[in-house]
Amino acid sequence: MGRKGFLTWVVLVFALVSASPAFAALITYTATLNGPNESPANASPGTGFAQVDIDTILNTMHVQATFSGLLGTTTASHIHAATALAGTGTAGVATQTPTFTGFPLGVTSGTYDHLFDLAIASSYNASYVTANGGTAASAEAALLAAMADGKAYLNIHTTSFPGGEIRGFLAPVPEPSTMLLLGSGLVGLVGYGRRRLKKQPPCR
Repeated sequence: MGRKGFLTWVVLVFALVSASPAFAALITYTATLNGPNESPANASPGTGFAQVDIDTILNTMHVQATFSGLLGTTTASHIHAATALAGTGTAGVATQTPTFTGFPLGVTSGTYDHLFDLAIASSYNASYVTANGGTAASAEAALLAAMADGKAYLNIHTTSFPGGEIRGFLAPVPEPSTMLLLGSGLVGLVGYGRRRLKKQPPCR
């Protein structure tokens, strides 16, 4: 393989890796929840973990969360979007108000598991829908864009921290197929590099 062919192959591998999420039916986001991640940061000993699975074909959002060690008792939980910058700042509530349907309230630890229909307006904060096109479809597009850009976070509000005791920004989890493709590409790069080294004349 010549240099031009090699470069073309590298570009193709990474283009496929970069593009694959756009065609994925299921996109998974996770977040580690804690007090230091809040804005302003706090010293709560509470911790949590959230997983949000987006099905772009069925237009659903599966929210799962676990949390424990909160100083206050729970009053609400939401996804907020979109912050001005990725991974920092605050934003208004994007999902249901006053809280996620069925979220455990009045506790310092618990679990949550619910499937939302993103095609209906009741899955969102009414003001979020209004601010983002006025329809459930436009609100969904805005929320998914915020998640993809790292500008959406999930937090848990409590009596001790009404503005939020623990939170975490949602980050995408690479698909297994994407990781396999990337791994295959890296193996190919290593193999090519070794062949190139073998072909080089020895140093004198």
